[in-house]
Amino acid sequence: MSPMEPRPDDLVQPVNKPSIECAIEDASQLRSPTVSSEEFVQFKRKATTIVEEYFSTDDVAATANELRELRVPCYHYYFVKKLVSVAMDRHDREKEMAAVLLSSLYGDVIDRPQVYKGFGKLTESCDDLSVDTPDAVDILAVFVARAIVDDILPPAFLAKQLPCLPDGCKGAEVLHRAEKSYLSVPHHGEIILQRWGGSKSITVEEAKAKIADILEEYLAAGDRGEACRCIRGLKIPFFHHDIVKRALTLAMERSGAAEGLILDLLKSASDEGVINESQITKGFNRLIDSVDDLTLDVPNARRLLKSMILKASSEGWLCASSLKPLGPEPKKAVVEDDAAVRQFKAKALSIIKEYFLTGDIIEVVSSLEAENYACSSYNAIFVKKLITAAMDRKSREKEMASVLLSSLCMPPEDVVSGFHLLIESAEDAALDNPAIVEDLTMFFARSVVDEVIAPSDLEAMEEDAGQGKSRVSTGMLALRNARTLLGAKLSAERILRCWGGGGSGKAGWELDDVKDKIGKLLQEYDCGGDIREACRCIKELGMPFFHHEVVKKALVAIMEKRGKDERLWGLLAECYSRGLITPNQMTKGFERVAGCVDDLALDVPDAGKQFCCYVDRAKKGGWLDASFPSGVCS
Repeated sequence: MSPMEPRPDDLVQPVNKPSIECAIEDASQLRSPTVSSEEFVQFKRKATTIVEEYFSTDDVAATANELRELRVPCYHYYFVKKLVSVAMDRHDREKEMAAVLLSSLYGDVIDRPQVYKGFGKLTESCDDLSVDTPDAVDILAVFVARAIVDDILPPAFLAKQLPCLPDGCKGAEVLHRAEKSYLSVPHHGEIILQRWGGSKSITVEEAKAKIADILEEYLAAGDRGEACRCIRGLKIPFFHHDIVKRALTLAMERSGAAEGLILDLLKSASDEGVINESQITKGFNRLIDSVDDLTLDVPNARRLLKSMILKASSEGWLCASSLKPLGPEPKKAVVEDDAAVRQFKAKALSIIKEYFLTGDIIEVVSSLEAENYACSSYNAIFVKKLITAAMDRKSREKEMASVLLSSLCMPPEDVVSGFHLLIESAEDAALDNPAIVEDLTMFFARSVVDEVIAPSDLEAMEEDAGQGKSRVSTGMLALRNARTLLGAKLSAERILRCWGGGGSGKAGWELDDVKDKIGKLLQEYDCGGDIREACRCIKELGMPFFHHEVVKKALVAIMEKRGKDERLWGLLAECYSRGLITPNQMTKGFERVAGCVDDLALDVPDAGKQFCCYVDRAKKGGWLDASFPSGVCS
């Protein structure tokens, strides 16, 4: 396409809106299409025809084939927009048909990012849609809620799309109404599914009962053909994931011959197109999410599920790589004596107060280790106490709390457990701290920037916080705000200096400034500087959570000299012995070098071999844990 050639309105173009990335889950799949404008115009014309034919025939399979044959998946978002916008101006029958079609095409024909983008376009154009459809806001809100209930649109869409819409627009009303009027009410799933009549007015509970009857009859008679016919007869393709989940659960509960029968049924349903790949994957993922609860009734549930995943993938009707990770065996809950817990809480407060006075991280680590407080439950309590104490103080203490949290090297799951305790107590804490939402938002966001927890942990925490709640809680609001904040451009720099950076009054420093200062002080030391002066400069940076950059730059410089001058290695040894660089920061530094060894090898051919030697030396010196992967050196 020539630069002067006009683009159609719906092509992806640069938009002058803040944090446009927040409206796109997978930007790599939503880049500007490379096909011509004429091809897009043809796609729009054909998409309109396909939509009209579908409303006449109600043939999901034929519609899927026609859309697939167009072979332009980068424009499927327009099909989503067109389908919904046409249905909005029709009767409830067509609205229900549109919802069912989207759920059926999801995953197999239309990718998740395209569905996401299609609904984003709908909210952006809601003002125009309202001209022809006066109740467009309410209808589109139901479509958005239905897409979330059908698991084709993530709940996070509401929070991510809102900042990308102009204030006061009808698209924003759609998102608010979807959340407040539909998704937050009791039994919202059943209400939303029945809003337009559903599948012959069958309720969710009735559907589940029929599914249970079909599976029981199948296990008794073993007739796969009859079972598949009954599944088709339900006419709820968007709910087939529940069949998969219930069938697998039944197989695990009955075991023995039942497992073989169930796997045969699911394979046949997949081969015959009764249950599509997306619904099978969704069913397995739902079971993965609930397998820990299932272990209460079926102790070996995890092992059985792993076995069924292996068999299904080997037979070719399940793509194991598209499943959620099953994860490690959950730790057994430690039941602590009340007196012991009270004693730890008192000790933790004493340690935290002392830390706020001295800023001595090593002393905190030593105190916790000396008292043998290293179990998960105690870690979670310490996290809660630390942040609660910091929220009652000034920015200096808040910054110190974040730095300490980053330096303690606690398992991420323990930190998440501590955050859960904070969320549970947030409503009560709000009585004494009116700014608790803002404080928790920054602590959650900072923990992600400092790599204490992963971004996915925030999403999981938000889902857990929202379960069984009819309104948005204080903790849930803080989690949403944190995720929105992290999605903004240059968010890391703003979050790192929100409390002044290291409690040292160095507000306004950006990461590039810090990197530049680290590079210069290492260069000065390497040219004959004093080791004590170098350590003093590193300490005065006031950013102990960023000392992994010192490790990385020093290692790269040593490797570029091919080990001929190891003054910088001596500096790392001195910093580690003084506690200036913590084990966590040392490990992060080595991990970052491991990630760029291939690039470094372009200038230093033996970079991989050198790095392997330095990893071994670091392990012998106690800088790295023996479990640090040696594979990065190969």
